[in-house]
Amino acid sequence: MEIEVREKNGDELVFIIRNAEVPFVNAIRRIAMMEVPKIAIDEVNVYVNDSAMFNEVLAHRLGLVPIMSDKETIEGLLDSDSTVSFTLQKSGPAIVYSGDLISSDSKIKPVYDTIPLLKLKEDENVELEAIARIGKGLDHAKWMPTTVCAYKQFPKITFNENMEVTKEIADACPRNILSFDKENKKITLGNLENCSMCKTCVRTSQSIANSVNSAINVDFIDDTFIFTIESDGSISPEEILLRSCDVLNQKTDKFITFFKGG
Repeated sequence: MEIEVREKNGDELVFIIRNAEVPFVNAIRRIAMMEVPKIAIDEVNVYVNDSAMFNEVLAHRLGLVPIMSDKETIEGLLDSDSTVSFTLQKSGPAIVYSGDLISSDSKIKPVYDTIPLLKLKEDENVELEAIARIGKGLDHAKWMPTTVCAYKQFPKITFNENMEVTKEIADACPRNILSFDKENKKITLGNLENCSMCKTCVRTSQSIANSVNSAINVDFIDDTFIFTIESDGSISPEEILLRSCDVLNQKTDKFITFFKGG
C-alpha cells in the first residue's frame, strides 16, 4: 500500500491511497469518525440564565464547541475518568463567546475564542459550570473529531477511438476538467482528482451520437482512493489518521488472538 499526501491546508488533509481495498479504506473512515477519542463538554449546570435562549439549547451549543484534544494535552485523561471544568459568568449587554469560558486546566481550552454562544441584553446575566470529558463519536456527535471524512475511488477517463469527440462534450463537464483542442480535435484532461464521476460528458456524447455508445468513458481505478479528512480543530487531521490506524491495529490484533483461541 502506498500513501501520497496531495494537500495539507490547516485542518484539512487530502491524500492518495494506492494498492488498497474498499473495506480497509472504509474501516479507516469509520474509525476516524467514531472511535478517535476527544474532549467535549458533556454536562452543564446552569445557575443563572436571564437570556432568551433555553438552557437546553445553550448546553447543546456548549457541547459542540471544539476543545483542544491533541494526544499530549489529554494524555493524563485517557486512562481515567478525570474531567475538566469550565466556568462562565457574564453580564449584559454583551455577546458571550467561547473565549469567555474559563478552564480549570490552562492546556485544555476551546480551539476558537470567537464562537458566539448567546446574546445578553442589559441587566441580563448568565452563570454556569460546564464539565468536559473524553468520549467517542460512537456515543455522540459532539465527540466526533472530524467535520469531513470521506473517500472516493480515483477517476479514470478513456476515449473511444472509433467515435469523434466534440467541443460540446468538453463543455458539458461541470468541473472544467475537459478542454477541447481545436487543432488536433482531441479532448485533453485537466486535474482528474477533481472529477466527481457525474458522467455528464458521457450522456452528452450519447445524446450527440444518438447512441448508447459514447466517445468518452468515465470509470475508476479499483485499488486507488482519494481520501479527505477535515478536522474541527480539536485534533490535527494527521493525528486523527495516525490514531485511526492505531485503533485498527488493536482491533486486528484482538481478532487474530480470538481466531487463534487466545
